[in-house]
Amino acid sequence: MDRRDLELVIAIRDRGSLAGAASALDVVPSVVTKRLGALELRLGQRLFDRTTRRLNLTAEGEAVCLHARGLLAGFAALENELGERQNELAGTIRLVATFGFGRRWLGPALAAFREQHPALQLQLQLMEQLPDLGAEGYDGALWLWPVQRRHAGDWVTRRIARNQRVLAAAPSYVERRGKPADVAALAAHDCLVARENGDGSEREAALWTLRHVRDGSAARVRVGGPLSSNSGEMVRDWCLAGEGIMLRSLWDIAPQLASGELVHVLPQFAMPDADIQWIAPWRPKTPKRVRVLVDFLIERFRSEPWKPEGRRSR
Repeated sequence: MDRRDLELVIAIRDRGSLAGAASALDVVPSVVTKRLGALELRLGQRLFDRTTRRLNLTAEGEAVCLHARGLLAGFAALENELGERQNELAGTIRLVATFGFGRRWLGPALAAFREQHPALQLQLQLMEQLPDLGAEGYDGALWLWPVQRRHAGDWVTRRIARNQRVLAAAPSYVERRGKPADVAALAAHDCLVARENGDGSEREAALWTLRHVRDGSAARVRVGGPLSSNSGEMVRDWCLAGEGIMLRSLWDIAPQLASGELVHVLPQFAMPDADIQWIAPWRPKTPKRVRVLVDFLIERFRSEPWKPEGRRSR
C-alpha cells in the first residue's frame, strides 16, 4: 500500500460513499471504483461491503483505517521537516513576557535573533498577568512564575535559565539599621514588599521562604514595613533610596550589586522560585521558527549573564 491508497480508504470511510470520496479526491467516481477494486485485489481482502444502497467497512477495512491516519500524519510531518530544512525561517512569532525581564533581557535578545533571521516578524507583548496563550494566539511566553494550575495540562514548559530572588539593601540603610544576623532578624527590619503576579493580599506582612544556597534548608519569616507596592520597580527605587530591604530577582539588580549601589544581605540565602521559563500552548508539532527561537534563548541565557563573572553557570 502507498500513500494514495491510504488517502483513498480514508476518503471513502469519511464520506460514506464512492461518489463522496471521488468529490473529496477531485476525481470522477469511476476512478475511485477502479482504484478500490485494484487495491482489494492486490491485498486479497475486501475493505468495504458494497450494495446499491449501502457501503460498510469490513474488519480488514477497519484495520487499515486504524493505522492510516497515523501513517498519513507521519508523511505530512516528514514533508514539513524537509521543507523547513530548505527554507529560510519566515512568518510571525507572537510572544508575551513580564515587563521587567522583557525590557531588560528579552527585548535585546529578540533583536539579535531577528538580525540572524530577517524574514521573521517578532511580536512581543509585555504583561503582568500571564494570558491564556492558546486562546489568544501566542506562540509562547517567557515567564518567571509557575504555570497556573488550570492550564498545567494544556501548556508545556521548559526552563530557559536559572534565577534567584536575593535580599538587598542600600548602603545607607545598612549604615542606619545594620545587617540582619539571620533570617529571623528580618522581622525586625523595614522590608519592602512587592505584591506582584496577582497577589491581591492587603495584609501588611508577607511570608518570605528562603533557602540556604548550599544545603537547601528552608527558613521562613513574616516580614513587613511601612512601604509596599504592586510595582517591583517602585520597590527597587525605594530600596536604592535606603528605605528598607527587598527581595528581588538577581537579573534585575545585578548591576547595582556589582557597582555597590546595593548591598547583598544574607547572601547565603535566596528564594529559588524565579527561574526563567518558556511556556507554550501544547501542539502536536511546534513550528521550526519557534523551536529555533527557544534554542537561541537557551543558549543566550545559559551562562546567566546577570550574575557576576566569576559565578556564572557554564
